[in-house]
Amino acid sequence: MLVGQVTDREGLTGCTAVLFERPAVVGVDVRGSSPGTRETDRLAPTASVRHTHALLLTGGSAFGLAAAEGVVRFLEERGVGLDVGFARIPLVSAAVLFDLAVGSPEARPGPGMGYEAAAAATGDPPEQGSVGAGTGATVGKVLGLERAMKGGVGSASVRLEGGLVVGAIVAVNAFGDVRDPRTGRIIAGPRLEDGSPGDTVELLLRASSRLSWENTTLGVIATNARLSKAQAAKVAQVAHHGLVRTIHPVHSTVDGDLIFAASVGGEVEAATDVVGAWAARVVAESVLRAVREAEGIPGVPSAPEL
Repeated sequence: MLVGQVTDREGLTGCTAVLFERPAVVGVDVRGSSPGTRETDRLAPTASVRHTHALLLTGGSAFGLAAAEGVVRFLEERGVGLDVGFARIPLVSAAVLFDLAVGSPEARPGPGMGYEAAAAATGDPPEQGSVGAGTGATVGKVLGLERAMKGGVGSASVRLEGGLVVGAIVAVNAFGDVRDPRTGRIIAGPRLEDGSPGDTVELLLRASSRLSWENTTLGVIATNARLSKAQAAKVAQVAHHGLVRTIHPVHSTVDGDLIFAASVGGEVEAATDVVGAWAARVVAESVLRAVREAEGIPGVPSAPEL
């Protein structure tokens, strides 16, 4: 698996492309009520086409879906795609998060940025923090964006007995606050009068009329376990527990939370439940790293700054 990221630090948006050196079996699970997606129906267990060539996580809300066209063009130029006899069709699924209220609302990932992200993809550990799809990400917005904190991109992986590898990359742009599940401490959330991060659930009653659509956490799980599309979808479903452990609340009406799960290579036999359980762990760690590595912007501080 190769990851490439493009960051617009002026417009405060960006995208994160995940390319597969060999076509991957991908499943998806959408839990938030406000998703923005491209070609996710194709990933259903009952859908005919089995493989996927790339995934894209992007800012820009619905506008950002245009960046997937750039990934498609990059792959087509290299002869990557489903062979239909007279053409090769790159199969690229994508999901967006809402960052238009941060930076410039006119700055949106488009085909050029998607192409650039695909061209930048390498096998090196991805950069974390305020980069790629997490450039304009924020968390803890129950008191409004002016009291929020910075989100970002985080990544984690684990190698287990028998050679099983499970990794994740997550773009955290959550409505809720982010907590360390080991201690219960709020790391990033809505800022109270004294500047400390507050409890979103406790603040909901007095702020329910201010809920906005400026949210969504997106993730990609990658594993070398051999999975069918149905099994990959189950892994994606279980991996959402990593969000549940770290984001409070999660899967709300104003979030579009989504996780892709990709079987890459498929050279290891592993039980679906084992892969899913570890996927949840690396997702949780990725969320924590996203906010701990984030950099603040004017009016929106990061966890390290506080």
